[in-house]
Amino acid sequence: MTADAFANSPAQRSWWTKTGPVLCKANALFHKTADLLTPVADFLARYWVAAAFFSSGLTKTVSGSFTLFGHSFSYPLSLLPTETTFTLFEYEYHVPLLPSALAAYMGTATELLLPVFLFLGLGTRYAALVLFVFNIVAVLSYPDLNDAGLAQHQVWGLLLLITLCHGPGKLSLDHLIDRWIRR
Repeated sequence: MTADAFANSPAQRSWWTKTGPVLCKANALFHKTADLLTPVADFLARYWVAAAFFSSGLTKTVSGSFTLFGHSFSYPLSLLPTETTFTLFEYEYHVPLLPSALAAYMGTATELLLPVFLFLGLGTRYAALVLFVFNIVAVLSYPDLNDAGLAQHQVWGLLLLITLCHGPGKLSLDHLIDRWIRR
């Protein structure tokens, strides 16, 4: 029996006639669901990386905290690094091409300011690019980074690269500003 004869047999036509439209509808539903979830996934990727870098930045400054509804929230009291941060940059982190004090100031400011832009989706691709490079420098500058730490940096780098290439998504200030400008 040839392939054409087999494909045109009544049993095969009947099966495809019944399942073809169901598969098409399932595929369309899958794509619509994915389209609805894409902005949420974009936001969660930005949030994940922003939270990691911002919390790291908080450890480098003098910070305060307050409790609201049983949750403690920390915030920077200053963008200036602590003495411990200067010591870490002088003896522990080996940032190439920069004096340790300048690296401490720049690293702390980067970790406190750019995650806010990334989270809000404002200048997102620029923030993602700088944090992507910052992430690489952080890995290169800390030779004692263990395998688990390296794996975290790889995940953050991948999420930043996706954000850089894909953009911030619909749940961002960039998207709202773009829509406002195009009116």
